Amino acid sequence: MPENITTSPMEVEGSGESHEAPERINKISVACAVVASIISIIFGYDTGVMSGAMIFIKEDLKIHDVQVEVLAGILNICALVGSLAAGRTSDYIGRRYTIVLASTTFLIGGVLMGYGPNYAVLMTGRCIAGIGVGFALMIAPVYSAEISSANSRGRLTSLPGFCISLGILIGYVSNYLFGKLTLKLGWRMMLGVSGIPSIVLAFGILKMPESPRWLVMQGRLAEAKKTLLLVCNSKEEAELRFRDILVAAGIDENCNEDVVKVSNTTRGEGAWKELLLRPKPAVRRIFIAAVGIHFFQHATGIEAVVLYSPRIFKKAGVVGKDKLLLATVGVGVTKLLFIGVATTFLDKAGRRPLLLISTGGMIIALASLGFGLTMAEHSREKHTWPLSFSIVATYVFVSFFSIGLGPITWVYSTEIFPLNLRAQGASIGVAVNRLLNATVAMSFISIYKAITIGGAFFMFAGIAVIAWLFFFFFLPETKGRSLEEMEMVFSKNSDASRSKNGTV
Repeated sequence: MPENITTSPMEVEGSGESHEAPERINKISVACAVVASIISIIFGYDTGVMSGAMIFIKEDLKIHDVQVEVLAGILNICALVGSLAAGRTSDYIGRRYTIVLASTTFLIGGVLMGYGPNYAVLMTGRCIAGIGVGFALMIAPVYSAEISSANSRGRLTSLPGFCISLGILIGYVSNYLFGKLTLKLGWRMMLGVSGIPSIVLAFGILKMPESPRWLVMQGRLAEAKKTLLLVCNSKEEAELRFRDILVAAGIDENCNEDVVKVSNTTRGEGAWKELLLRPKPAVRRIFIAAVGIHFFQHATGIEAVVLYSPRIFKKAGVVGKDKLLLATVGVGVTKLLFIGVATTFLDKAGRRPLLLISTGGMIIALASLGFGLTMAEHSREKHTWPLSFSIVATYVFVSFFSIGLGPITWVYSTEIFPLNLRAQGASIGVAVNRLLNATVAMSFISIYKAITIGGAFFMFAGIAVIAWLFFFFFLPETKGRSLEEMEMVFSKNSDASRSKNGTV
C-alpha cells in the first residue's frame, strides 16, 4: 500500500470514508454483513415462533397465564445478561468468534426447547437461547458497521433488523404449519428447528474476515490493512479508512509497522468507567442517545404486538386457531416488507426523517388500535367494523415501526460510539433493550387485565409521544458520517456539523 496518498475527490470535505461514491457497494462487505445477520434470523424465529407455540404449550403442559408470561419474557431477561457479557467478550476474542459463540448457544437452547418434556426443561432451553440472543443483538450490527463504509453502513447495519423480521415471519409460518401436527409434537418441532441454522452460521462466519477496527485495537495493523483491501473498492479508499481508524485508536496515522503494542484502553478495558463514571460531554450525549432509542423501541409496545398478536386478534373478534395464526402471519409479512423499504432508503433519506415519521405514525396507529379494541370489547352487539379497524391499526403500527424505529435503533446505537467504547457501549444499549422487551413481555397480560386491552395501547401511544420528542431534541443526523467522526457530530461545539446534518 502506498505510504502517501494525494488528495482525491473523496477527501474534499471531512473524512474520506464519508464521501465514497454512493453507487458502489463492496460485494465482500455485503457478504460479511449477510452472513453475520443470519444469527438475527435465529433470534427473530425464537421470538415469532413463541407467539403461536404458547397456545399449544399452555394446553399441553397445563400452565397458567403467569407461567406463560414468564416463559415469554425470560428469553429477554437472559438476553440482558448475554448482552452485558458480549461487549467485553467481543473486545477480547474478536467479533467473528463472538458470533460463533452465540450460534453455539442458540444450538444448545434449541435442542433443549425441542426436547422439552416439562416446563423446567423448556425454561432452561429458553434461558440458554436468551443468552445467545444477547450476544447476537450486540455483535451482528457491530460487525456489520465496522466492516462497511459510511455510505453503505445504514443499509448493511440494518440487515440484522431485516433478518430479525424475516425470522419472526418464518416463526409465524412455522406456527401455522407445525400447528397441524399432534399437540405434543407440534410445538416441540416449532421450537427445536431453530438450532439448525446455528450449525451453518458457525462454519460460515469463519470464512469471513475479522473486523478491521477490532484488529487495529489489537495492534494487528497488517491484518487490518489486508481486510480493508478486501472490503474497500480501491487501495486509496482502504488507505483513507485505515488512517481514520489509526487516529481513532490513538496510533500514529503514518505508522508502517505490521504489529504494534496498544494500551489497555485501546483494547476496550476501562470502557465502562469512560461511559458511566467519567464520560466526556460528547460521550455522555452519545450514551444518552443510545440508551434512549433502545428504551423507546420497546416501551412503545412492539413486543406486545409481535408476541401476543393472537391474543390481540382474539380480543378483536377473530376466532379459531387457524384464523388467529394466519392473521399473525400477516403481521410478520407487513413487518418484513416495510423494514425492507427502510433498508433501501436509510442511507438516502437519513436517520432522523425516517425516525420521526415512523414514531409519528406509531402514535396514530396505537391510539387507533386502543380505540378499536375498546369498541370491540365493550360493544353489546357484534359489529365487524371494530374487528377490521383493529386489524388494520395493528398492521399500520407494525408498518410505521418497521420503516424507522425498528431498524434505525440498531444502526444508530451501533454507529455513534467511539472505537474503544463501541462494543461495550452497544452492549449496554442492548441490555436496556432486552430489559424493556422483557418488561413488556412479562407484564402485558397483567396490564391489559388491569386497564383493559384498549387502555394498554392508549398507554403505549402516550409513551410514543414522549419518544417522538426525545428523538427530535436529542438525536442528530449521522447519515454519511464516518464512525470516526461521531464524537464531533455529538459535540455541542460542532455547530457546522449540526447545521450540515439537520440537527436541532
